[in-house]
Amino acid sequence: MIIGLTGSLSAGKGVVSDFLKEKGFIYLSLSNELREIAKEKKIELTRKNLQELGNQLRRERGADVLANIILKKILDQEYKKVVIDGIRNPGEIKVLKKLNNFFIVSVDAPQEIRFQRMIERNRESDPKILDEFLLVDNKDKGIGETETGQGVANCMKLADYTLFNSGNLEEAKEKVEKLYEEIERKISRPTWDEYFMEISKTVALRATCNRGKSGCVIAKNKQILVTGYVGAPKGLPHCDEAGHQMKKMIHEDGHISEHCTRTTHAEQNAICQSAKLGIPIDGATLYCKMTPCSTCAKMIINSGIKRIVCEKKYHAGAESEEMFKQAGIEIIHLNEEVEQYK
Repeated sequence: MIIGLTGSLSAGKGVVSDFLKEKGFIYLSLSNELREIAKEKKIELTRKNLQELGNQLRRERGADVLANIILKKILDQEYKKVVIDGIRNPGEIKVLKKLNNFFIVSVDAPQEIRFQRMIERNRESDPKILDEFLLVDNKDKGIGETETGQGVANCMKLADYTLFNSGNLEEAKEKVEKLYEEIERKISRPTWDEYFMEISKTVALRATCNRGKSGCVIAKNKQILVTGYVGAPKGLPHCDEAGHQMKKMIHEDGHISEHCTRTTHAEQNAICQSAKLGIPIDGATLYCKMTPCSTCAKMIINSGIKRIVCEKKYHAGAESEEMFKQAGIEIIHLNEEVEQYK
């Protein structure tokens, strides 16, 4: 979970980041990255100087310059839970959207309340009268700024969630707790690949060969077209009834392996169902337990399927993977576990 924070000055973004840090989130800040650059350039760390430096960097190196620094840190360190503070330009959001499970949270409050909070925190560079605060606030929001300047108001429009923090600290914490629970519920929702893979596991429960229970789902445009599971051809005895029909195979390198040949594989049965029912599967995605065998691979290629998602790898799947590569078919393994047969 990656949560980006934007919002009005003194609205309470620190309350959100403190809560997330207690939940084990790594804290990163675009403002801190800007301060480090200012120190290297020996620029005094005032609000005005930092705003001008940020605008200069965005003009010279693009609106996403600071976000790219943060993105690299997250990817290099493989952080899983991060809160990113100080987002002030829509270009920064565009870059950070590349991260999985990235959400923008906007924090806001009435101007009078925010001004009072700024007075209470009493930082040296903060404005001390309301008119000065309003000028600084407008500049931060992006009023009168170019596309490479600060644009918090436009960032707030892009937010996935908005937290309106007009109450006391305890009320703010309660709102943050509810917001966090809502985001957690959202990311627990499975992706389309996970969704169809789980369905393929249910299909596999119908399989009639206990040596290799597997199921297959073929889907396109987020719709299931056909399914299939391991079993003997229609009208013939199943492994569960007659036992396995084991045959030996001698490979090019001389080693011998044994396979049950009584059944039709789940992928084959699904493709046969599409032919029988007249359902086009050209351009579809196939979901299966592991890397398809070479026979299934040939059928998949000829059927026009363009993408394969496997739960695991198959210990003898190298030949199939090479065929898919040559045919321009994408194959994805949700985990690197290798399925082994005794």
